[in-house]
Amino acid sequence: MKKVLALLGVMVLMICSTSAVERETIWPKGKMPHPQEGQIAAMTDEVAREGFNPKKNRVAYLEWYDAPSADVRNGACMILISGGGYYSCCDVDLVEFWHKELTAQGYQCVKFVYRTPRPEGLPIYQSAWEDGQRAVRMVRSEAEKRGFDPEKIGTVSMSAGSHLALLLATSSQTPAYEKVDALDDIPCHINWAIVNAPAYSTTDGELGTPATREGYGPDVKLSSVFKFDGKTCPMCLLHGGNDIYTPNASTLVYRQLRRMNIPAEVHLFPDRPHGAFGFGRAIEFMNQMGFVSEPAPEVSLMERFPDNSARSEVIREDVWPEGQMPDNQEHLCHPYIEWHIPAVKKTDAIQIIYSGGSYEGNDPDGFEVAPARRYLNSLGMTVVTLKYRSPRPVGLSKHTCAWQDLQRTIRLVRSEAASRELDPDRIGIMGSSAGGHLTLMGVTSSRHRSYYPIDDIDNISCKVQWGIGIYPAYALTDGLEAPNLQKGNEDDAVLAPEFSFDLDTAPMLFIHGDADGWAAMNSVKTWEKMRAMGIQSELHTLATRDHCFQRSASPGTGSYTWLDRIWEFLTDKGFNR
Repeated sequence: MKKVLALLGVMVLMICSTSAVERETIWPKGKMPHPQEGQIAAMTDEVAREGFNPKKNRVAYLEWYDAPSADVRNGACMILISGGGYYSCCDVDLVEFWHKELTAQGYQCVKFVYRTPRPEGLPIYQSAWEDGQRAVRMVRSEAEKRGFDPEKIGTVSMSAGSHLALLLATSSQTPAYEKVDALDDIPCHINWAIVNAPAYSTTDGELGTPATREGYGPDVKLSSVFKFDGKTCPMCLLHGGNDIYTPNASTLVYRQLRRMNIPAEVHLFPDRPHGAFGFGRAIEFMNQMGFVSEPAPEVSLMERFPDNSARSEVIREDVWPEGQMPDNQEHLCHPYIEWHIPAVKKTDAIQIIYSGGSYEGNDPDGFEVAPARRYLNSLGMTVVTLKYRSPRPVGLSKHTCAWQDLQRTIRLVRSEAASRELDPDRIGIMGSSAGGHLTLMGVTSSRHRSYYPIDDIDNISCKVQWGIGIYPAYALTDGLEAPNLQKGNEDDAVLAPEFSFDLDTAPMLFIHGDADGWAAMNSVKTWEKMRAMGIQSELHTLATRDHCFQRSASPGTGSYTWLDRIWEFLTDKGFNR
């Protein structure tokens, strides 16, 4: 190690005496693999400066930022990796944003600038991958000197830089180059990765183009350049739903990580193009994983939302006229709805909410309903809660009577909306677990009649404008009655046959624990199906979190802030205006 540090000392270059960064090239003179005259290592702002000399900027480098202040320093390091299509390193402003945000969180930050444009006669990523493995070794070698743990090294990246980060995260046991000196004896694995909008990661775009078939097709796979070896690390994947480099790349990486039991998160943002979104979710992921410290003590959700102070009144109604309830069975509970009117109305939209309970019971006042109702009331939104029939009916599918109750509820709410000065065409439904399955029924199958009409209300449409599925259960064929046997990861675990996915299918928000036995792939595969239909939905999975992730959660994690995802989804889609 002393020889390595001495070698590094020779390689250090101070940019100028007043600079807040320290630059060091990563290759010894004459030792850089595959040098090409057409390549440089420089950010685009450097290239644009007067007097830039390409010949003096051939070698990839690290640029170390000042250490975080002692009162926040957390003993971890983040490597910042720009995108640019492997043609350039262009994300100048984004890298600076990451640096400021992460330094404030206590991370030592270092910018990594690799060789571009694409090398001739080699894979488009080859020289960058060589530079990347060498850079990680150098960062690890300097951990003691710079005050961080050599096994607390993460990356944050964008686009082609995220393709490179995936190589670093999944394939560190595959040498990108032959050893050049003692530094190459140091491991080049990373410990976690924040991966924004990875490009070139599916086989329909792996040669360096946008995904020519949008990442779809039975012959479109995850690129085989990613080896997913024994040092593959946890990841947080963030992707826009309209990215030309296909968000399916992120769902495919996520699925492989799940097969390997590696904790991960995927966050998919509807209607967003190629870009970096949701950096706050990445911070929450690192907090949840405890990379730098144990998560904060968990807090009960019901304790956080303890009262109905944001509600002005509650109005209760039966779902069915007396004597006209379809498929009535004596052992089933009595279905009803309650209108929860906000003290200060700020939107004409209506959210219908109900709980899970395996279709064996359901509680409109429990932790899956009451906190969300109180939260939305506080934001000025009217909420209708539903007590649907349970336990499961005899001789019928488990969800039949609950689905009838939901369709009737939507019609009732729509019929009364105008009289309550609400919009009959802005109604959403939300459920958890079995209630999430029920939400999928309501969202995907509103043209499919669950009961024969009994009165004029049943001539009203039961189409909804959005759905919110919180850890939906029973959505895949490997878990139709119980937890998912294959965790939903394999191709033969397909969507349940009861979902019609008709032409009135609405966009959805999914939130799911990554460690849920009623697997997160219930949400992921439904999201993939909706995208294939041209429906832009939103998805968030939460690392290490099981079923009922929200019952109690640590501040600073996605399981604590999950309700905010609901309001953001409604706002971004324009439903709550």
